[in-house]
Amino acid sequence: MRIISLVPHATELLFALGAGNEVVGVTHECDHPVQALELEQVTRDVLPAGLSAAQIDAAVRARTLRGEAIYELDRAALSALAPDLIVTQALCPVCAVSYDEVAELAGELASQPHVIALDPSTLGEALGDVRTLALATGRRDQGVELVARAAGRIDRVRLAVRGQRRPRVAALEWLDPVYAAGHWTPQLIELAGGEDVLGFAGEPSQTVSWEQVRAAEPEVVVVMPCGYDAPRAQTEAQACARELGELGARCTVAVNGSAYFSRPGPRLVDGLELLAHILHPRQVPDAPGEALELDGLTVQARPA
Repeated sequence: MRIISLVPHATELLFALGAGNEVVGVTHECDHPVQALELEQVTRDVLPAGLSAAQIDAAVRARTLRGEAIYELDRAALSALAPDLIVTQALCPVCAVSYDEVAELAGELASQPHVIALDPSTLGEALGDVRTLALATGRRDQGVELVARAAGRIDRVRLAVRGQRRPRVAALEWLDPVYAAGHWTPQLIELAGGEDVLGFAGEPSQTVSWEQVRAAEPEVVVVMPCGYDAPRAQTEAQACARELGELGARCTVAVNGSAYFSRPGPRLVDGLELLAHILHPRQVPDAPGEALELDGLTVQARPA
């Protein structure tokens, strides 16, 4: 089977299922696992480089209102790869090329590829996508095993934090303007032993004001800008150091949103473990990645 993945979390999932050797094309943002970087890229970003967070938000809003995606599909390259299966999504116009464009192109290809759209809004739906791709690629047993491993890790976190006091948590997916993280993130916070004071499980991320964040009285603020790694999240947080400092939280951390929270793939469970480590370090002493703890403008890397 020849597979093209048009969303990074699908690429991660395909490799986790052992189907990486069948993936022939990916997006320009597919950077995990490292083998994905060697594959042909069939998309590009249409936004210019070097934009600020506010400029990115404005550009995305403008293109979305016009019905335009922020990614452009290389139709010739995709056609030449003659895929049997294309994996995409329709949930977020910011995250991938237009689903309608993909479906239209698939109908024109001689290979007549099957198109699957993965559009999870919750952790349970993300795990359900494992089964969907496992069946589509003939890897049912690998899918069952992957889900079982994820469920075991989730249960271990749940048991580790059981009975602990739940700190009030604000998860910020963007800072200019401020977005409160939605979809699966509130579930991850709850499973990690916290109380999400802004987001709603299964609902889209929402813009909020700094006043609303402050009124929610968070004890822990997790800065997880969509698509950014921890150092870039740290930079974005430092640019809003005054606003973050005025929230009165006892702890503010910047994390790798791209790896652990933005993408509903296998590493969401890593994100859960990281959150549990941030909220309850004694109960969960080990976690992937790192949290960059901010105290005013002084940033200290805290190994997981």
